[in-house]
Amino acid sequence: MIETANKKTNPLIQIKNLKKFYNVSGKVIKAVDNVSLDIYEGETIGLVGESGCGKSTIGKTIIRLHEATEGKVLFSGEDIYSLKGNALNKLKKDMQIIFQDPYSSLNPRMKVEDIIGEPIDLQTKIKGKARRERIEELLRIVGLKPDHISRFPHEFSGGQRQRIGIARALALNPKFIVCDEPISALDVSIQAQVVNLLKELQDEFDLTYLFIAHDLSMVKYISDRILVMYLGNMAELADSESLYREPLHPYTQALLSSVPIPNPMKRRKRIILEGEVPSPINPPSGCVFRTRCRHAMKKCELEAPQWQEVKAGHFTACHLYTT
Repeated sequence: MIETANKKTNPLIQIKNLKKFYNVSGKVIKAVDNVSLDIYEGETIGLVGESGCGKSTIGKTIIRLHEATEGKVLFSGEDIYSLKGNALNKLKKDMQIIFQDPYSSLNPRMKVEDIIGEPIDLQTKIKGKARRERIEELLRIVGLKPDHISRFPHEFSGGQRQRIGIARALALNPKFIVCDEPISALDVSIQAQVVNLLKELQDEFDLTYLFIAHDLSMVKYISDRILVMYLGNMAELADSESLYREPLHPYTQALLSSVPIPNPMKRRKRIILEGEVPSPINPPSGCVFRTRCRHAMKKCELEAPQWQEVKAGHFTACHLYTT
C-alpha cells in the first residue's frame, strides 16, 4: 500500500478500509471510519489522538477482540476475518495485547503463575516442570524475580503488574503486540522504565508494535511512524521525525503545540482548539475536524478531504493540500 515510505515491500499487517460502528439505542456510533494502514515487521506504529477518537477500538479490532463492521485485516497476507476455529486460534498466538490498566487486567484471584500460564495452557501442550520453567523465564525477561510466580497481583506495584501483563503477552512468542496505552495508568517515574523494556523486547524478539498513547513525547521516543486520529478518521501519517518537525494537519499542529520543550530559550506558540469534540453519533459533514479548525473553508463543510501523500511518506487528509 502507499501509506509508507518504508523500504520493505511485504507488510506484516495490512488494514484495508477498516470500519467499526456500534449501534446504541438505534443510533450508529462511528468509532472507526475507513482506516487503511500497513504495519511492517519490526516497526512501531504510534497511534495518537484525543480520548474517544477510536485508538483502542482500532487495536482491538485488528486482533479480533472486536469484530469489524467493514474492511479487511491481513496478517502475513491472510485475511483474519475469513478464519474460523483452529485456523483462527493458531493465528491469534501471533497477535497479543497489553492492556491499559494493570490493576483491572489481572485477575486478583489468580497467582502470577496462572495469569501468565493461562495462554500457555490454552494454546500449547507445555505442562508440569516445563510450564513452570517457561513462566519463570518470562518473569526474568520482563525484569521480575522467578519467586514472584506464587504471588497475587495485589502484592505488586503498578509497574510490576504491567510487567506481568507484558510477560503474559509474550508467553506465546507473538509477532505483533497491541500496546493499548500501557503506561497511562503508571507513575511518571515508572513510565520510562516500561517503555525502555518494550524497546528492549522488540530488539530481542523482533516484535512489531501498535503503540497507543496520549503522551506525545513518549510516542515520539518509541515510534518509527505515527498515525494521528480524529473522531474515528485518519488525520495524518508520517515518520516520527517528520511529523514532529513539520506537522501538516491543523489538528496535528494543535496537538504538538502542547508538547513541552525542554529548552527554556525556545518558545512554541500554543494552538488552542475551540469547542468540544463532536459526537461520533452525529459527526460534522465534510471534514470531521472543520468545526474546530482555524483554517476551515466552505469546501470543508461540503466535501470530505481525500487521504493523500503530500511529501514522500507523509500523508494527510486536509483540503489545505488539495491540488
